[in-house]
Amino acid sequence: MLQRLQHVLAIETLSPEQILFILDQSKPFQEFQRHPLKKLATLRGKTVALAFFEASTRTRISFATAAARLGADTMNLQAESSSLKKGESLIDTVRTLEAMRPDGIVIRHSSSGAPEFVAERLGVPVINAGDGMHEHPTQALLDALTIRDRKGKLEDWNVTILGDILHSRVARSNMHLLGKFGAKITLCGPAMWMPQELEALAPGTRRVPRIEEALDGADVIIVLRVQTERIHEPALAAEEYILGYQLTAERLRLAQPDALVLHPGPMIRGLEIDPAVADGPQCGVLEQVTNGLAVRMALLYHLTGGAPVDAPHPAKERSNAAD
Repeated sequence: MLQRLQHVLAIETLSPEQILFILDQSKPFQEFQRHPLKKLATLRGKTVALAFFEASTRTRISFATAAARLGADTMNLQAESSSLKKGESLIDTVRTLEAMRPDGIVIRHSSSGAPEFVAERLGVPVINAGDGMHEHPTQALLDALTIRDRKGKLEDWNVTILGDILHSRVARSNMHLLGKFGAKITLCGPAMWMPQELEALAPGTRRVPRIEEALDGADVIIVLRVQTERIHEPALAAEEYILGYQLTAERLRLAQPDALVLHPGPMIRGLEIDPAVADGPQCGVLEQVTNGLAVRMALLYHLTGGAPVDAPHPAKERSNAAD
């Protein structure tokens, strides 16, 4: 029998088979979002700890809603109200949570590697809701689900990622995921946010300085969120960013006619993306939000013991492939 997933810490360590398994398991929960009564008893009696040591609204609400719709209870820990501000260590805080006997922990942290650190030391499933500049695996999974729904498949697309790629865990997770399915990835943004080492994250990745070149023939465009404090750095004014990298309707016409535009949110209209694009038919932002619920419900269902089906295990698959 194939081994059940224990944690979801990064896309980099998942096999294509595991990714497809998660997307397939998300499909029933997509349908569920259309029901008038959105409440299941699947995880009744289970408790999910939401440990958000970094500010978040969308991801935290999405996980909380996913747990509630499955019938699970939640425990909430937010940085601004936690003992971390009093000097308590991460491991002591999480051990305190574990002593309350949750059935799973969802963690968001400003330090890269924090979810893995927790998973190695605690005996419950851990889901990474974003760690530093490392990864945001559930965002990449919901993006992949949106791409597959809109375009009929996940394989072999021309994908353009625009913006602050250096600081973006969303970019890294998407590069790992889409690269596993043969995507040709083009990165475009200010030079200081596109170091050469990013090309190593996925095969066939290229960096280009001009947005017009980056968009030429693109099938999928991922517009990244730009932190406003970085846009006011002396090296880059907002006007320069808009002129060089904003996705406008005119620029979108350089891509494929059915190109899909994604954004992890929240969008800064008029800076990263023109309102005409954000509100246009090619933008999949609202679908991303709905699909985020479906993916997170599927993961909570699987990891906390509700799912009857086991996921593929990459080590065994690699072993079988070598035989």
